[in-house]
Amino acid sequence: MIEDEAIFHYSLFTLFLIAPPTFISLRFLQAPYGKHHRTGWGPNLPPPLAWFLMESPTLWLTLLLFPNGAHFSNPKSLILISPFLIHYFNRTCLYPVRLLTTPAKKTAPGFPLSVALMAFGFNLLNAYLQARWVSHYKDYGGDGWFWWRFSGGLAVFLAGMALNVWSDRELLRLKKQGKGYVVPRGGLFELVSCPNYFGEIVEWFGWAVMTWSWVGLGFFLYTCANLVPRARANHHWYLDKFGEDYPKNRKAVIPFLY
Repeated sequence: MIEDEAIFHYSLFTLFLIAPPTFISLRFLQAPYGKHHRTGWGPNLPPPLAWFLMESPTLWLTLLLFPNGAHFSNPKSLILISPFLIHYFNRTCLYPVRLLTTPAKKTAPGFPLSVALMAFGFNLLNAYLQARWVSHYKDYGGDGWFWWRFSGGLAVFLAGMALNVWSDRELLRLKKQGKGYVVPRGGLFELVSCPNYFGEIVEWFGWAVMTWSWVGLGFFLYTCANLVPRARANHHWYLDKFGEDYPKNRKAVIPFLY
């Protein structure tokens, strides 16, 4: 028990430790996939396969660890882990399928295996922390505010997920038109360049509220450290590509602010 608790706390410390260097490095060097793909990062995978493989630990590791937790049979723990699994079922299974059904140019770049492996490693760490906290370490009996926090956090989470899924679908719809990159229009695209990233940030803020934990907060902060710099890079990419045709009032990721 002591050894398991030590592993958990070292892992939690690692989650907080890697966020600052991730944020700083991504300000200067973007992960080379999608708009920012470039050579020199080793072999590539088909994007649907890469997304499935690198996101998969969030499902299989969570489902492996959860039944071994002290609170496995507690309905609160089962309810609490459900939004996490729903998000990653979409990201691991449904999103790659949508990519498969989106025609790609023969010259379209792949997804670097090296980047997929780094994401796989992070998802191992994060899935372990989130699943272990919900199934074993959270004190459900002593949390009289559980349902209030869960309800408020869930509302935020679902709003963010709806925005994330809609934005991804809109980007894939534009890609299916076969016209190359175009300026996205409608919805929150009128306010920010990356509403899909904003939606995911909102999701994990809701998760932090639901769990009311250091693991939830750490995941939220790491999500910001990862996605805010990439949104900034995407925003500048759009400005460079479309010039005067790109709406100048749009922010990168947070409406009206950044």
